[in-house]
Amino acid sequence: MYHRLTTAILAFLVALVTQFASPSAAQDEVKLELSGAIDPAEFSLKDLDMMEQITFETSTIWTDDVTTFSGISLKALLDAGNASGNMVQMIALNDYAVKITLAELGDDAPIIATRMNGEPMSIRDKGPYWVVFPYDSDAQYQSEIVYSRSIWQLNRLVVTEE
Repeated sequence: MYHRLTTAILAFLVALVTQFASPSAAQDEVKLELSGAIDPAEFSLKDLDMMEQITFETSTIWTDDVTTFSGISLKALLDAGNASGNMVQMIALNDYAVKITLAELGDDAPIIATRMNGEPMSIRDKGPYWVVFPYDSDAQYQSEIVYSRSIWQLNRLVVTEE
């Protein structure tokens, strides 16, 4: 009995340490999936890091201070996948979903942020992928619609013809 309890506790502690000791490994396991009217693909954090990065500083309604975000342009990712629709549905790990027309996407905004202040984001901290706009750069990015489109824990993009 004592041996089984010790083994169970040890297994639990190993699992706990493994989960928190290597956040980048856990983040890299979350793939960003593209489907619909686009070339289907899955991207890991490493895949996204190999693409052209955009970096900007902005305050948000979810963070305390001005924060530096970096990642890939949502438009660039969809262009690279040959998106043929006119709408993209962005879906989070918890199935929260929002839509934006492809016509509303700029070359530099929004981005799929993979880093906050230079560090990969954990799932607990809105990562590993967060759609972020440069909110401070233009009043157009300071609306309830834009805030609702700032989806974190992003894991799926579905391009549609809507």
